[in-house]
Amino acid sequence: MIHDIAKVAAAFDMRGEFVSAKPYGSGHINDTYSACYEEGGGIVRYIHQRINHSIFKDPPSLMDNVCRVTEHQRRKLIEAGVDDLTRRALTLIPTLDGESFHRDADGNFWRTYIFIEKAQTYDQIENTDQAFQAAKAFGEFQKQLVDLPGERLHETIPAFHDTRSRFAVLQAAIDSDTQNRAASVQSEIEFACAREPIVGVLVDLQGRGLIPEVTTHNDTKLNNVMIDDKTNEGICVIDLDTVMPGLSLYDFGDMVRTAARPTPEDETDLSRVVARMAMFEAVTRGYLESAGDVLNQVEKDHLAFSARLITFEIGIRFLTDYLQGDVYFKTHRPGHNLDRCHVQFKMVESFEAQEDGMNRCVEKLG
Repeated sequence: MIHDIAKVAAAFDMRGEFVSAKPYGSGHINDTYSACYEEGGGIVRYIHQRINHSIFKDPPSLMDNVCRVTEHQRRKLIEAGVDDLTRRALTLIPTLDGESFHRDADGNFWRTYIFIEKAQTYDQIENTDQAFQAAKAFGEFQKQLVDLPGERLHETIPAFHDTRSRFAVLQAAIDSDTQNRAASVQSEIEFACAREPIVGVLVDLQGRGLIPEVTTHNDTKLNNVMIDDKTNEGICVIDLDTVMPGLSLYDFGDMVRTAARPTPEDETDLSRVVARMAMFEAVTRGYLESAGDVLNQVEKDHLAFSARLITFEIGIRFLTDYLQGDVYFKTHRPGHNLDRCHVQFKMVESFEAQEDGMNRCVEKLG
């Protein structure tokens, strides 16, 4: 569906005159548009984004999180003497009523950000320097939020990275089999069930007080970091919808999941899917350089394991969505979620085969 962005824009406190807008980015969940405005004799771009309220059930609470996080980032950047604030943290444009979001007549929730120019995201990491820079940016983001004041952030998706909970949802989808698809994916189900013993490792460590709950991004795909076109530095973490209480290992594991994979997420030639250890080393080095001093030893000891666990978790989420009729992730062809599941499971096998070497890499760098 294409939305009337000029009408949406009229609700926000924009300084220029709306010129045009077009869909932007490759996200699976929200609808995002890049909009051009005539401002001060030139063209300035902004991002207008519709929050998917079928996925995020409480957009006002989500936006409260985003406001708190971006305002805290801004304070930290000012304290550090950074001058390009609007390129180092997302900047919200308020509505004409001074709110952080607009709800239109159809019940859609919209927000507007300043567009970060002369930087881009990469759906597929091209080299180890990009992986290092993105991981360093995520580590810095996590470190910035260690002293976030106020109450605990809202959980925008409860139990988002609780792998035990995700596994229970998979089991329920298998048992109900509402789309009559379970019989066709028995090998995938067997793969998942064989790894049930690992699903509670991190939540159990947290429950025993061995790893702390912190504020995390929770969706650290490397295309959620803006890479500067000139310096190649990771300058800004984006897509803050899932910023909420979590574990540092969730963020690290998801970084490795995307960086170490050499193919698109929906690759159909599984012979090409193998975890790249050079990328794992680059992510580990970047993350520990920025966030290493806020991690305890138990967290460091489980960095390599977290890559395997979070990759497995994403795999069972794709499998669950396939069994439920493709209701969560956007799909573009029949069996799309199943293709994505296959890639994740192949990466799990690759991490399993290389985990000793991954642990040695962490020990060397940490």
